[in-house]
Amino acid sequence: VPHSPGGRHARRRLDASAAAPLPRAVVAAASALTYATMAGAAAAGDKAVDWKAKASHLTDDERAVLWDKGTERAGTGEYNKFYPKEGHFACRACRSPLYSAAAKFDSGCGWPAFDKCYTGAINTNVDTTFGMRRVEIVCATCDGHLGHVFEGERMTKTNERHCVNSVSVVYVKADEKRAEQPLMIKDAAAKK
Repeated sequence: VPHSPGGRHARRRLDASAAAPLPRAVVAAASALTYATMAGAAAAGDKAVDWKAKASHLTDDERAVLWDKGTERAGTGEYNKFYPKEGHFACRACRSPLYSAAAKFDSGCGWPAFDKCYTGAINTNVDTTFGMRRVEIVCATCDGHLGHVFEGERMTKTNERHCVNSVSVVYVKADEKRAEQPLMIKDAAAKK
């Protein structure tokens, strides 16, 4: 199980029945101005930004996952069974592009899965909660928790599965022209 309740980061499971998600079109329209401002700061690589304060557009559930390293219940996320033909997925907090739509695949794990990311978009941390060693993935711009990455499952050619919370990302219909690659987590985790 890629995500579990409890742990050192005040993890909590999100209750899918707590509030109905807004339709994608409403969310997209409501965040259009915020998106443009935050995407500009993210593109500039502005590490001095206090993303927790700046990302006031986030809901309580989104903040619980991104900042407190929580998780949404398996099979409940809006992007779990969503497979667009074009576009990309960006960090919900800072709007940095993370994954192309082409990198998304059906892993059957209950969370959106990707097999590669945009170069430099994701950082990793070693997570030793629950008596096991996992590799946490976070947005390289704002350090928001995305989920975990697993390797060796032989589901795709890259042999990586980025298991991502839907509430950590937002779908953007426009294509992003960036290089993609697997994280090669053995090398990334060894440096930590």
